[in-house]
Amino acid sequence: MSEVRLQVKNLCKSFGITKAVQNVSFNVNKGEVHALIGENGSGKSTLTNMLTGIYSIDSGTFVLDGKEIHPKNQVEANEEGVSIIVQELGTLSGLTVAENIFLGHEDRFVHFGIKNTNAMNKEATELLHKYGFDRIKASDIIDNYNFEDRKLVEIVKATYFDPKIVVIDETTTALSQEGREELYKHMNRIRESGNTVIFISHDLEEIMEVCDTLTVLRDGAIIRHFDKTEFDPDQIRTSMIGRQLQGDYYRSDFDGSFSPEIALEAKGICWGTALKNVNLELHKGEILGIGGLSHCGMHPLGKILFGALKPDSGTVTANGIAITSESVAMKGQLGYVSKDRDTESLCLTASIQDNIAIGGLEQFAVKKNLLFPKRENAYVDRQIEALSVKCAGREQQVSQLSGGNKQKVVFGKWIGRESQILILDCPTRGVDIGVKRAMYQLMTELKRQGKSIVMISEELPELIGMSDRLMILKDAQVSHIFERSADLTDAQIIGYMI
Repeated sequence: MSEVRLQVKNLCKSFGITKAVQNVSFNVNKGEVHALIGENGSGKSTLTNMLTGIYSIDSGTFVLDGKEIHPKNQVEANEEGVSIIVQELGTLSGLTVAENIFLGHEDRFVHFGIKNTNAMNKEATELLHKYGFDRIKASDIIDNYNFEDRKLVEIVKATYFDPKIVVIDETTTALSQEGREELYKHMNRIRESGNTVIFISHDLEEIMEVCDTLTVLRDGAIIRHFDKTEFDPDQIRTSMIGRQLQGDYYRSDFDGSFSPEIALEAKGICWGTALKNVNLELHKGEILGIGGLSHCGMHPLGKILFGALKPDSGTVTANGIAITSESVAMKGQLGYVSKDRDTESLCLTASIQDNIAIGGLEQFAVKKNLLFPKRENAYVDRQIEALSVKCAGREQQVSQLSGGNKQKVVFGKWIGRESQILILDCPTRGVDIGVKRAMYQLMTELKRQGKSIVMISEELPELIGMSDRLMILKDAQVSHIFERSADLTDAQIIGYMI
């Protein structure tokens, strides 16, 4: 019989009138990878944020190895033997890689009031080498690295001190396949050492492969536990959403037709070593997928298309307008959904209303620079209703929403202003199967309306399932363009990626 590592007892947490976690109790054993799964807003991240000191507990207790713990912050949680890799960025800009790894534990390198930076960098370098992340330099400012590499630094930060429990919250969605394999190796090492991983993911195939047990949450309550021998994707999905999924998931048609009229064109795009003479045409009524390995250049290309990043050479035009900045892009009816949602697409300290309304000011504010509150409220409420944002109301702070509902707010900002061209970078990252399906249906409807979409993704199934054409980048260049087809497979595409 497995030995219990963590007991969760009668845990409750509310945000205003929203009951995020309701009287939750379950056990997590030593030496296991225990999955938490559920739709966005089911309470998964809220529960683990309480365990790791990010949120306070309204009532209930955590008992770790027979001792009640009450961490008030992540440093206290670390001291109790609990760490977390958060869904969004968990590193601090302006600090070095080494300073981020040892954040909250810098006193180890302080003697007589003076920090020994060399000693800190030396130990961080040894850790990065041990983890196989030699390309990341301990003394570099963390801002020099992209989202994925910063996630790799977080893996080191969360696990180097051999914690009893490591919470991994939707981390794999930010990683390439190589990065995922590295993470899985460390999860196995944690399990083999007798310690525990609490793993949050929406990828059922991933969960069924790497996890030993599974707890399903819905509306803040425990629905069911599954042991490895009971894993069944249909039963798990039904437990998550309380019903069988009906209708199509990806597009059901294989008609990849679109208007001959070009909505967006990029010519000769070069940017550092990431992009070399990339050309692109997006047509009206087209979903153009862009895929490749994580470092292929697709993410900076998305920023360049929206004017958020200036290319070294080359041009981007939309409907005959040269896109040279974000403000020009918005005037040209472009919208952009960033992979790094919390820092680039949202203001977390602001309300849902402010985040959606900022995109549509001209629709309710133009007359003598005056705001019309009733029109603004109606504008925001329309987006909340149309996108089924699960919230306490338009005044709720965005930081209190689940990942899927945050993403709906981002979509609402651009759809509300009737953007004709959408640049979507990993639009379904960190959202559950129900929200994914809703987003795919929304994209299909936007295509039907004649709007144009660039969908950048690291997930081949959604690229195949949604794209009219699929452009693959390799070594900073376009390696192949696939037409929509019922016969298109992962294997065909991978050959042009690697």
